[in-house]
Amino acid sequence: MQDRPAPTQTVGGEPTDKEATRGFLFALSAYLLWGLLPLYMKAAAHIPAMEVLAHRVLWSIPIAGIVLLVLGRTADIRQAIRSPRTMAMAAVTAAIISVNWGVYVWAIAVDRTVETALGYYINPLVTVALGALFLGERLDRMQMIAIGLAIAAVLILTIEQGGLPWVSLVLAFSFAAYGYLRKTLPIGPSQGFFLEVMIIAPIALAYVMWLWSRGEGHFLGDGGNVGLLMLAGPVTAIPLILYAFGAKLLRISTIGIMQYIAPTMVAFLAVFVFDEPFGTARLIAFALIWIALALYTWSKFFARKAA
Repeated sequence: MQDRPAPTQTVGGEPTDKEATRGFLFALSAYLLWGLLPLYMKAAAHIPAMEVLAHRVLWSIPIAGIVLLVLGRTADIRQAIRSPRTMAMAAVTAAIISVNWGVYVWAIAVDRTVETALGYYINPLVTVALGALFLGERLDRMQMIAIGLAIAAVLILTIEQGGLPWVSLVLAFSFAAYGYLRKTLPIGPSQGFFLEVMIIAPIALAYVMWLWSRGEGHFLGDGGNVGLLMLAGPVTAIPLILYAFGAKLLRISTIGIMQYIAPTMVAFLAVFVFDEPFGTARLIAFALIWIALALYTWSKFFARKAA
């Protein structure tokens, strides 16, 4: 039930040069769009985060639906709807990604963009830690050191802020949980995304209608707001779809390195465009995270070479 691009030749199970190039361009486009996403979120910062979230869901539906029609995968949706287990699993993943999206939108609106970047830097290390805790996966020495450095970075930020950097932690843990549970969903990435937004859509639509009835909604007011809210769908759906196709054509190790592009761009935007503070404590914490990610990435390459 996976949606696949046009068949191409492979050599020994590895992607060909043509596949790798296409996959790289797909994935690079996705990460660049994610890296620029705070610019859109900042432009929509005057609109409440929950309203932006609702429109992200509603305006993602037509884009995801068009992709399914082009791929000819609409039968997968009909089959999924007839499966209570698939629908229940999709409802869980939809709830988790909604939390992730909502916190992200709110954090950028209130000038906490640096914390969102840190959250997505921590994410791969959280994923490894969860695998060790709940799946019994063994960690090598470098991975253990990397996780220890990430914990040290969180402790430094906790002391500096006078409390846990909850924005970073919620984003990291919610996306790690989503990634794990999403893999267990017996449906392809494009179909799964469509199913998730369809499940959330009734709640999102009810919320938008409730705002409209109270005269508090932004969609039917200023023409600029109409465009901004309609754009919430494309900026949400297009990078996810590009990433799904890129991931299918690239090695896991390549995707593993490329995933740091977006949070790096977000961090630069936060500091140099949004003028968010980046004091000594944050500099030390980010340095620890970067060292941890370097160790983690090296351990993945070393394991692949040994295999």
